[in-house]
Amino acid sequence: MCMNQMQSIELFAGAGGLALGIENAGFRHAAVIEWDKHACSTIRANMLMGSRLAHPWPLHQMDVRDFDFLQFQDDVQLVSGGPPCQPFSIGGKHQGYNDERDMFPQAVRVVRDVRPLAFVFENVRGLLRRSFGKYFQYILLQLQHPEVVRRAQEDWTEHLTRLEKHHTRGTDLGLHYTTVFRLVNAADYSVPQKRERVVIVGFRSDVCEKWSFPHHTHSEDALLHSQWVTGDYWDRHKVATRSRPEPPVELSQRLARIKECGSLQPWLTIRDALADLPAPSKRLASAIPNHIYQSGARVYPGHTGSPQDEPAKTLKAGDHGVPGGENMMVTNDGKVRYFTVRESARLQTFPDWYLFEGSWTENMRQIGNAVPVRLAETVSRSVKETLARYLQRTQATAA
Repeated sequence: MCMNQMQSIELFAGAGGLALGIENAGFRHAAVIEWDKHACSTIRANMLMGSRLAHPWPLHQMDVRDFDFLQFQDDVQLVSGGPPCQPFSIGGKHQGYNDERDMFPQAVRVVRDVRPLAFVFENVRGLLRRSFGKYFQYILLQLQHPEVVRRAQEDWTEHLTRLEKHHTRGTDLGLHYTTVFRLVNAADYSVPQKRERVVIVGFRSDVCEKWSFPHHTHSEDALLHSQWVTGDYWDRHKVATRSRPEPPVELSQRLARIKECGSLQPWLTIRDALADLPAPSKRLASAIPNHIYQSGARVYPGHTGSPQDEPAKTLKAGDHGVPGGENMMVTNDGKVRYFTVRESARLQTFPDWYLFEGSWTENMRQIGNAVPVRLAETVSRSVKETLARYLQRTQATAA
């Protein structure tokens, strides 16, 4: 196999953030699965409009439960996806394993059927809450031992007990994976958004290569240093001294401790991300795709928007406008307005050529549910490099 032609399968693709990042890392999609018609319309639009996708995506608009993955067994190196987060979201009903939208069992099935060299799954930080602790351990053990299948009439807790016994026995028989997870903040990886997500990465046991999550490239301390110690941030954006805000009083002691930040770059802010975009007009249509002003933004208790000189708060998704009222920017004069679709896409590090189909509400739902493209690329590129070392070693041994 050519190291540059590794294949992947993308589950629960949504509007394509994770899939796009994985493609940028050098994988070629063998199948992209998504059931939502609006998200599929967005992906199709980007394929039909001559986008810069490296290859046309083999998109399947269907329920992942109905797809036959055995056809890809041992031919695909990576399985990835973000199972629906609603069962575990802090803003959801917290039903977890009792929620019919819990698709982790299907993620395990795909790993079992395909037998990839590695997998990458992403979900909300709510998955790590104490109330889901036991079930999260169950998810991890299933991914580690996907061939230990839940029996008919077997409760998931009974299956967990059987998995624990199998795991502690330490057998090398059957398909199994070495699995790690981490709660990562996308802002630490050059995404202009404070978005915490659980990322689970697993390697098939025969890979036998060392791997760890990529080191942070950006930090909050570096941002504070550039804003309030050196002033480089304001100089870069040509903000006159008289127009610069005062450093927050509560940061005084912290700023005194920040001497230098080594090789880490400053967190990217909203101002950084949107610097070359004109403000959306309230009267004129925009020549920039998806960059249309949306009225109605307001502040109310608990929903105050994102200051423009910080990374954005986590973009939200939902089905009644922009839930939480947090998908809006607060300028230094205290005014607020909703992010346009294009601005939101930039905060999720989608490229400007990537278009979104449908209404503003539907677009914001798709973007709010997406994995930041740059975060997906960073993690999957590191995984690909590890797999390349493994394949190079096995090919050299075979020769």
